[in-house]
Amino acid sequence: MTQLANPSVRRDSDPTTRRHWTALPERDRHDLDGVPVTSLERTAVDCARSLRPASALVVADSALRLGAEVRLLEKILDESAGKRGVIQARQILRIADARSESPGETLLRWAALDAGFPVLVPQFSVATWRGEFRLDLAWPELRIGLEFDGMVKYAGGMGDPAERLLAEKLREDALREAGWAILRVTWGDLEDLERLADRLRTARRLARERAK
Repeated sequence: MTQLANPSVRRDSDPTTRRHWTALPERDRHDLDGVPVTSLERTAVDCARSLRPASALVVADSALRLGAEVRLLEKILDESAGKRGVIQARQILRIADARSESPGETLLRWAALDAGFPVLVPQFSVATWRGEFRLDLAWPELRIGLEFDGMVKYAGGMGDPAERLLAEKLREDALREAGWAILRVTWGDLEDLERLADRLRTARRLARERAK
């Protein structure tokens, strides 16, 4: 929680709330249904400075997707020079991408990057005989696509779940026929990053062998 005055330390304070104070410009103050909040850009920078990298990137991607202004993000960072977490914030905002459509996609992108792999391209379009399809993430040079599978993809939305599952199978078949290797990743896979890295490493090796 950001406060405009130095917060008093009290024993009965909420242990789940972390308070800090700063001189907050009017530019960075907003009102949401009568509740004072920090602006989208300020919130993104503060989170990038204070959260763990993976969580910080989720917030940064979301902020850009919601319309955060890059120049203002950079200005707030410049004004924060020398403060704790600014180096991390610059790194996070440098790789943030508005094309990421879900926290799962962002976390998968971060896991690959943190494991030393090249940057994945979000929402990459591939032409197939069935039409053009977008991959959640891709390494285009190796024709590897990564799909993050949250259950809502099949259980939510309109229409028959079985029909959506069939459509997804036909889509993936067309992508494979176009020469793409498709890896599916779930929330459970993100809990074992070492095994996930092994899968990505194997996929890249096999793709290079196919290209010879």
